[in-house]
Amino acid sequence: MTLPLEGVRVIDFSRVLAGPHCAKHLLDLGAEVIKIEPPRGDLTRLAFPQQGAVTGYYAQQNAGKRNISVDLNVPEAREPVLRLCDTADVIVENFRPGALASFGLDYEAVSTRNPSVVYVSVSGYGQEGPWRTRMAYAPTVQAEVGITANTLNQFGVEGRQRRSDSLSHADVYAGLHATIAVLAALRHREATGMGQYIDVAMAAVMTSINERTHVDLSGIDMGAEPPILGATDCSFFTGPDGKDFVVPMSLVGSLTFPFYLAAMRRPDLADDPRFATPELRLANRGELHALVQDWIDSFEDMASLDAQFDEAKIATGQLRDIAEFRETEWAQQWGVVREVPDRAGGTINIPGPPWHFSLHDNAMAPQVPALQGEHNTEVLKELGYDDEQIQRLVASGALVEPSQPTGTDTSGGSRCDG
Repeated sequence: MTLPLEGVRVIDFSRVLAGPHCAKHLLDLGAEVIKIEPPRGDLTRLAFPQQGAVTGYYAQQNAGKRNISVDLNVPEAREPVLRLCDTADVIVENFRPGALASFGLDYEAVSTRNPSVVYVSVSGYGQEGPWRTRMAYAPTVQAEVGITANTLNQFGVEGRQRRSDSLSHADVYAGLHATIAVLAALRHREATGMGQYIDVAMAAVMTSINERTHVDLSGIDMGAEPPILGATDCSFFTGPDGKDFVVPMSLVGSLTFPFYLAAMRRPDLADDPRFATPELRLANRGELHALVQDWIDSFEDMASLDAQFDEAKIATGQLRDIAEFRETEWAQQWGVVREVPDRAGGTINIPGPPWHFSLHDNAMAPQVPALQGEHNTEVLKELGYDDEQIQRLVASGALVEPSQPTGTDTSGGSRCDG
């Protein structure tokens, strides 16, 4: 059986992360994606590390997409791109609001010719309002909406030691929410025949995914009580095997402290004057942690410890890096990492699909990270352009000549859907 989005065509104007991440998920769901790249190329082509003829960053977000490179500042480039948009089911872009309108490629212009198109724009603060023209990157958006403040407050980091998060959550989550919205709009189009425009704002996305928004807006002083379950107050311990692990249960919280007592079979600690309230447990956290660690040390192996934790409904997670995780039996069985060509005879590791479908064999079709402009001729000929017309577009500067692999691997020149 085919993947769910087989037969859907996506035109991807986006660059760097949020938009490409959306289009990559649509590709992995079975859609055909054609990426339109400007003359200077997607910035991720310059990222580190460079692996073969492409970068790992570019490959992770774009492997499997066909690629044409055009200069929209050249008027002759716009009609071929409009004709390509005429064939689109979905268009993805993440420029600043108004950027594509200056080239006659905004939703109003495209939908006049292709009324059934689903067109999604991802930006920092949306297409309307006082912040619409602001530059936006994940760290700046995360700082604006309270995510960074929560992290700093949680860990008591101040002054020059302050850091933002190591991952671009605002970009990735915005890409995921754009994907969700596109799928909903495609379902609506199936029912009504109508396309529509989708406006996704990174700032709104990050507010929606913040599980403690209700707490932070309540004005309630929680004292030493952790405001929510999970990540706000995880405990780290060392297992019988000498490896560190994480427990998503606070030692301080009134809701979670009893779970430890049940696992340790130490109900008497509930009456210990050092641990009677969240404030006392916070003040004596070192002693409480040592008691739990001593109990952990009494086990011969992690399996027997996990069994007792499991009995008390406490999960554990070994602290690993991604390379260690990839080697686990589970990751190997799922196919959590896949290899794609680096276009110079080697390979690059990127994430595999995060879902399995029962009506599909879950085999991963080849995905090749395209060189810039690699499919110029192929795509334009599909639109009805002949060799002479294509050469005129090249001569005018509208069409950017494709780059070439630096090694012997020339795979990927042909169409390769995800």
